[in-house]
Amino acid sequence: MGHQVAAGESDDNRVFADRIEAGQALARLLEPYKHHKDVVVLALPRGGVPVGYEVARALGVDLDVLVVRKLGVPSHRELAMGAIASGGAMYLNDDVVRMAQVSESQLQAVKAAEIKELRRRELLYRGNRPALEVRGRTVILVDDGIATGASAHAAIAALRALGPAAIVVAVPVAPADAAASFAAVADRFVCVHAPADFRAVGQFYRQFGDTSDAEVRDCLERLRPGHV
Repeated sequence: MGHQVAAGESDDNRVFADRIEAGQALARLLEPYKHHKDVVVLALPRGGVPVGYEVARALGVDLDVLVVRKLGVPSHRELAMGAIASGGAMYLNDDVVRMAQVSESQLQAVKAAEIKELRRRELLYRGNRPALEVRGRTVILVDDGIATGASAHAAIAALRALGPAAIVVAVPVAPADAAASFAAVADRFVCVHAPADFRAVGQFYRQFGDTSDAEVRDCLERLRPGHV
């Protein structure tokens, strides 16, 4: 794709106080996009939304959600074999599917359950408001961090079908090799902290509790389109 930039730090000891501080740090790296009305921030619920809120608020641009659901291996739900996103896009990690010996029927059952949950969450978060228009715009795709990258890859696949001008993947923390993994699919990769010693996203936050549905709705309401 386009020019890739992995900005920020490699100090393995960097820890964010919480998602608010992480979002503010990320926003500083994204200042070139400030007050550009052709820019929109799409955050991945739920944990990416407080981060995305801080980014969108600092840049003076609109905020919306892009719902992505992890596809967990049936015998080990925490292990992601892929993800699905709004619009029907799906990303599969074929290596995990083979390693876990997931059958086609098992895969379809997991996918059907997650599609149902994805649609429920879209209605819960956005209500009857339509999704923001992204065609021809620069989309800054925000999460609270990247581990396997499955959710971000599914989100990018969903976005490409909607015709954005560019996709910028922006996160507070990701493994040192994350930028390379998005080189073929994203136009830019921005990361505050890319440590060599990466085990989990929560490792780099002092407070990393679950973000509630109410918090997601509140962030979206405070930055409703046209009210930035």
